[in-house]
Amino acid sequence: MSGQSLFPRLEPLLPRVRKPVRYLGGEGNSQVKPWADAVVRWCLMYPDAYEVGLPNQGIQILYEILNEQPDVLAERTYSVWSDLEDLLREHGIPQFTVDAHRAVGDFDLLGVSFSTELGYTNLLTALDLAGIPLHALDRGDEHPIVIAGGHAAFNPEPVADFVDAVVLGDGEQAVLAITDVVRAFRTAGSPGGRGELLTRLARRGLAYIPAFYDVDYRPDGRIHAVVPNRPGVPARPTKHTVSDLDAWPYPKAPLVPLAETVHERMSVEIFRGCTRGCRFCQAGMITRPVRERTIDTIGEMVARGLEASGFTEVGLLSLSSADHTEIDEIAKGLADRYEGTHTSLSLPSTRVDAFNVTLANEFSRNGRRSGLTFAPEGGSERLRKVINKMVSEEDLVRTVSTAYAQGWRQVKLYFMCGLPTETDADVLAIAGLAREVIKAGRRASGHRDVRCTVSIGGFVPKPHTPFQWAAQASHEVTDRRLQLLRDAIRGDRDVGRAIGFRYHDGRPGIIEGLLARGDRRVGAVIEQVWRDGGRFDGWSEHFSFERWEKACAQVLGPLGVSLDWFTVRERDEHEVLPWDHLDAGLDRDWLWSDWQDALRETELDDCRWTPCYDCGVCPTMGTETQIGPTGRTLLPLMPSPASHAPSSHAPSAHAPAS
Repeated sequence: MSGQSLFPRLEPLLPRVRKPVRYLGGEGNSQVKPWADAVVRWCLMYPDAYEVGLPNQGIQILYEILNEQPDVLAERTYSVWSDLEDLLREHGIPQFTVDAHRAVGDFDLLGVSFSTELGYTNLLTALDLAGIPLHALDRGDEHPIVIAGGHAAFNPEPVADFVDAVVLGDGEQAVLAITDVVRAFRTAGSPGGRGELLTRLARRGLAYIPAFYDVDYRPDGRIHAVVPNRPGVPARPTKHTVSDLDAWPYPKAPLVPLAETVHERMSVEIFRGCTRGCRFCQAGMITRPVRERTIDTIGEMVARGLEASGFTEVGLLSLSSADHTEIDEIAKGLADRYEGTHTSLSLPSTRVDAFNVTLANEFSRNGRRSGLTFAPEGGSERLRKVINKMVSEEDLVRTVSTAYAQGWRQVKLYFMCGLPTETDADVLAIAGLAREVIKAGRRASGHRDVRCTVSIGGFVPKPHTPFQWAAQASHEVTDRRLQLLRDAIRGDRDVGRAIGFRYHDGRPGIIEGLLARGDRRVGAVIEQVWRDGGRFDGWSEHFSFERWEKACAQVLGPLGVSLDWFTVRERDEHEVLPWDHLDAGLDRDWLWSDWQDALRETELDDCRWTPCYDCGVCPTMGTETQIGPTGRTLLPLMPSPASHAPSSHAPSAHAPAS
């Protein structure tokens, strides 16, 4: 019978796996609803290990929104580790949810959130374990509709064969609208079967259905066109945008894990979107426009979430949290409210030009003073102009000097290697910048025990950014430059020991680049890698470049393309890119113009504070930038229970920017 628990069969196997707690469920604020009471049943998946997937905000938000509907049921599943995968196959137990341990194949919909492309092979493992055919065209009415979402879904073409539908953009309203369509379809007796349901989702603009579009290739391997193959579906499916974040104050009751996870805190998204215009940043481009939550709603979400979860740390999240127009008031208000308690506040990495010591002191008032993280991204000022990261060496040294003078002893600096137009000198400039940071810290603090950690990530060009046309640096070039940088840092006898150095080799980035800018032909590579044992490719101990390289040669070679063709090749202006038929709101001509500005080392201002520069998002999406200030303050909590009552639908005090 559908919906029955698999736990009686699963439980005897758990003592034989490395971390059985990953599969037990029962977290604080998790939900198990009666199967028979639901008309529509969702399984939500984060395709990575439990400890990575559970804190994911997107899954938690959708899980709560769906379970608020009386006739809807939502449960979660994560990638099972290889030890349990082997046992499940041996004993014939399918992929299951952690909430009620129900078979994933029993659900109506399987929603998969991709934060990174390196999770694609994990999707195939889950589908295979669930008894769901890998290829969408092989599925029948008895199988779940597989829907992809998340940032990596903005180019879903490499997994087009494996997913039935793709939701672009914000999911809060989209999942409810999809649920409404499925509910009406089921209630009517599922007329027309699976194909009719997918057609309804496509025609209503709720999802992109890859099977409804044909790809035609040129003799040289480039795409000629991507066109619909049936009437009534949009030529360019568009992204979903939630305009009023105050109306969606989720998660209200964050999941509290029983096992250790990568983030042991409650998170509140204080605004969505970014208009800083960093040319490498896909997240900043595809989440436009900026939409701030008001200080009132943020305060209510923090209070409600802490009460529901018992967490002692609150992370105020966004792509650039210190850019919230009322971040000083938020920080002071929350620090005042929770002073003398065990509740601490944190921000993610902070822009150098948005940092101030008063803000940092407020966030460390009720907690330990941890290190500060800044992200200059490029080592030289020339390269920072290319990527539109408008931070000078003088700005950075002045900022860290102030921090060291105020008692901080540890600063982390994040950079990328392999950026467009980069030279050896640009990378070696990172060593000089770190050296100046240590010297400035010693002068400002009067101590020699200050430290700086340099963390390097490899740059991967991403779709829907000005760098989508750029050639990716080969892994040989990246690794050679990182070796030069390491030698330069370690060879400095004066400050070398005060500088930590962390980096990843260039090979995983090349595969991420293949998956990020690949087309449907790459799907066969993913499948071959998976059949050859590829799992958890985002984990360095499981990643095998040789396995991917071999699969690319086998699959792509006969097609006249290659791994290098998809990665280290620069695209020209008029080449049809695999994602051009998907509308993220960004004007393609504007992206190309910004790419040319990058090559000219021309910077572009943040449109929150300057006139519109026609990126295309607001008129295309029918949206606008929504920022404060509201002029409100965050009042202390009153002891009355009424103080925790939500008022998220109060009149908005947002003022649209120019």
